[in-house]
Amino acid sequence: MKNFDRFIIIVLDGFGIGALPDAADYGDENSNTLKNIFGRTKELKLPNMKGLGLANIEGIGYLGPVDEPMSCFGRMSEKSPGKDTTTGHWEMMGIYLEKAFPTYPKGFPESLIRRFEEKIGTKTLGNKVASGTEIISELGDEHTRTGYPIVYTSADSVFQIAANEDVIPLSTLYGICEIARSLLVGEHQVGRVIARPFIKKDGKYIRTANRKDFSISPLRDTALDFIVRSGKKVVGVGKISEIFTGRGITESYHSTGNRDGILKTIEYINTEFNGVLMTNLVDFDMLYGHRNDPSGYAAALEEFDSYLPQIISSLKNGDILLITGDHGCDPITISTDHSREYVPLLVYGREIRSGVDLKTRSSHADIGKTMLDMIGVPGDVEGISFAKEIRQ
Repeated sequence: MKNFDRFIIIVLDGFGIGALPDAADYGDENSNTLKNIFGRTKELKLPNMKGLGLANIEGIGYLGPVDEPMSCFGRMSEKSPGKDTTTGHWEMMGIYLEKAFPTYPKGFPESLIRRFEEKIGTKTLGNKVASGTEIISELGDEHTRTGYPIVYTSADSVFQIAANEDVIPLSTLYGICEIARSLLVGEHQVGRVIARPFIKKDGKYIRTANRKDFSISPLRDTALDFIVRSGKKVVGVGKISEIFTGRGITESYHSTGNRDGILKTIEYINTEFNGVLMTNLVDFDMLYGHRNDPSGYAAALEEFDSYLPQIISSLKNGDILLITGDHGCDPITISTDHSREYVPLLVYGREIRSGVDLKTRSSHADIGKTMLDMIGVPGDVEGISFAKEIRQ
């Protein structure tokens, strides 16, 4: 049976396609990121994703399905509790969580904040649930005056630290985040500590591209670990390496946004490598979903779609391209946070079948399981492989 040389995974961060059956438990029963963007903009043009079969996925018929999809298509449930980036990506690579990472809708306990302040040697500002852009607008001046870092969270399991790069240098901010990561263990083991640097430009505080995530290490081996042990490469573009704390990653390339991430992905596809290339495109989530900007989200989807022909033409015969999301981030609902949704599954390759309806997969983990099967690397991970369904 033929093994494939390379597996390219592109994760559109926050690209949901409809509420999961348990969405009401998370306050997300009305969430449908793609459909609500389509309903609001009415001008969403995604000819290349539709050509692959996006509109043929259950629940997306409103985009207009095609008669002969170029790829295999379906949608994926999330088996693990939660709706954050770490949970979604870990599940893709074969790890189920039994318990969701903790969240703090009323801010972090004062005792925890005091311990943090003692460790970093300064007071902090904020300690509440807030939008990242709003809190730097609200507290930016006080932060600049006092030098105190801004601490905030969201509905997701994150401990975010914002600082003006001209007040707290990046290296110092990253060091503060590492201290926070060391404190956030046990009952307070959040999924990610995130550095959120910003600057002041034209009288306004704006975030920079120097964000950095400090995740916890995967609880056990992922599909990426097994790929690396087999002697193959695993290349991460965007925040992939940070999500997996560098485990199972042989090379990592930071991106400054979607376009940069797409171009770096295309550039690496055109090199000679054997293994896995995994990209996270964060702007859908960070710039548009969290900011309730459906027009911006739609434009970002159309930009990604416009690059698809170049991505596909760069593929070699032994390549498989997989496009998916890690959770929803509906920009239409009142919430500015992630949403508990199905995510799309598009699988394309010149040497695999096309037009196969993979239906509703029971978990994201089917990706990692299938990847190991298609590349021919044994590994004990969760999930149900769909390799037999897509092989010619």
